Amino acid sequence: MTTLRQIELRCPVCDNEFKSQSVVSTNAFGGKRTDFHERAAGTQPLAYLIHMCSECGYSGGEADFTPATDVSPGLKQHVLTELAPLRPSLVCGSEKYEAAAKVAQWQGLDPRHIADLLLRAAWCCVDEGDAEAERYFRRQAGWMFEESLQAYDIVPREERAILTYLVGELWRRIGDVKKATTWFELVASEVTDAQSQQWVIDAADQQKLNPREWFG
Repeated sequence: MTTLRQIELRCPVCDNEFKSQSVVSTNAFGGKRTDFHERAAGTQPLAYLIHMCSECGYSGGEADFTPATDVSPGLKQHVLTELAPLRPSLVCGSEKYEAAAKVAQWQGLDPRHIADLLLRAAWCCVDEGDAEAERYFRRQAGWMFEESLQAYDIVPREERAILTYLVGELWRRIGDVKKATTWFELVASEVTDAQSQQWVIDAADQQKLNPREWFG
């Protein structure tokens, strides 16, 4: 099961002190979906890995709420003018990840980092039962992962095959079979070690010809 604890955080943007819940421990007993969404038995931990300031909406991981967090005047202005007015009284996991992705963009972080946050927003939407938002975040994540792969200095060579597969799987789950197939067919050309990465080639072939929802 997932174990949570209450933590106290101070927002680096507006100096607000607030309480949030953090993950102490979790498990992967719920299996892993073919888009790498790992499921826990019991409470799902994803929504508790990102925190949102209850005053201005600034969002990020626990490490983004330390005294050492660098907040530029531009980032502060973006948060106060774009996130603060939209901050609902009750937020779900996908909203926290969406806000964290915006913060990451304003900070100028690389597209792969932003894509990871958007993908986790989509995973949260699965738990929230919001299929429309799930498709929206998968699409946004797919575009960002594509951008990461186009910039060769962002994705390590040995990780390109896995990320190429993931882009294909995202488009498959969105419903764009043609685009998914194109990406799945690129996987083999991105493999750097045929022995250790054969599973990626097999997964791409599986999802292209006879897709499954879960690994294993």
